[in-house]
Amino acid sequence: MSHTRHFASDNYSGVCPEAWAAMAEANRDHEVSYGDDHWTQRASDALRAVFETDCEVFFVFNGTSANSLSLASLCQSYHSVLCHDLAHIETAECGAPEFFSNGSKILTLPGDNGKVRPDTVENAVRRRSDIHYPKPGALSLTQVTEVGTVYTPAEIAALTETARQCGLRVHMDGARFANAVATLGVAPADITWRAGVDVLCFGGSKNGMALGEAVVFFNRDLARDFDYRCKQGGQLASKMRFLSAPWLGMLKDGAWLRHARHTNAMAQRLAAGLRPIPGVAISYPVQSNSVFARLPGTTGRQMNDLGWKFYTGVITPDESRLMCSWDTTPEDVDQFVADLKRLV
Repeated sequence: MSHTRHFASDNYSGVCPEAWAAMAEANRDHEVSYGDDHWTQRASDALRAVFETDCEVFFVFNGTSANSLSLASLCQSYHSVLCHDLAHIETAECGAPEFFSNGSKILTLPGDNGKVRPDTVENAVRRRSDIHYPKPGALSLTQVTEVGTVYTPAEIAALTETARQCGLRVHMDGARFANAVATLGVAPADITWRAGVDVLCFGGSKNGMALGEAVVFFNRDLARDFDYRCKQGGQLASKMRFLSAPWLGMLKDGAWLRHARHTNAMAQRLAAGLRPIPGVAISYPVQSNSVFARLPGTTGRQMNDLGWKFYTGVITPDESRLMCSWDTTPEDVDQFVADLKRLV
């Protein structure tokens, strides 16, 4: 049996109707290129409205470039960036953050449930201050974390307070930021600039867009010449409106949050279905659109043979990651659970 929808990645999903319609509308007429179009202006203003502040906004193709170029704006080449052991910038960006910053070293920190703690941040900064050590310059937080957990506003505020005391700028990798907002039920500002975040890489692809992330600088001084970084890094889209218009479609009527709430709800449904199955162990609190679980015996491989696609070994070798998407249906979830129950 083959399935049209899978749990391997929220990148597997297609484009949601709101983003698709906005791209179609932007496609009707000629428009000014390289970001000087009215779509990009309106999308930037829409993001300023969502965050309730006059932030600087840039649109780039993907998360790796968003993270790497924004971190390069926070650091000098002799600086280091502190992040969690599992952070995407460390494990899944092929050295791009170091490359685009001309050498800023990434230093990783341990922490349960994918989260860094203020004490480990402070220890990393205070451990050495000699000239032979890459001077800590930035703290990178991943919201939602790589294991699907969510930092609370209080946790972010505590981390940014420590960062300030240690002289660090704060970057947030928000590939699944929408899912965190949906989980917490707070204003986006409450877990970004009001909590001390300098720059957010706001993910669009995983929330239902074809491609594209928004780099949102709350500290406008740090955005100086960022447009040049984008150009040099191959991230200046000539037909920029096709990166920016979908944001307008997503933000206009709150579709970004509706989709995030739906994906979170599907993950909760999936977790609830898996928990009673003998031998299944859920690894982390289910707080967003992912469920990490250990499946008994060879059932993971058998599920793959039935046509279900999902990744095993993302975090630990015997752990499977099941991701829900904007278009995951209750029927998809129930069918997956039913197939696994039959095998067990």
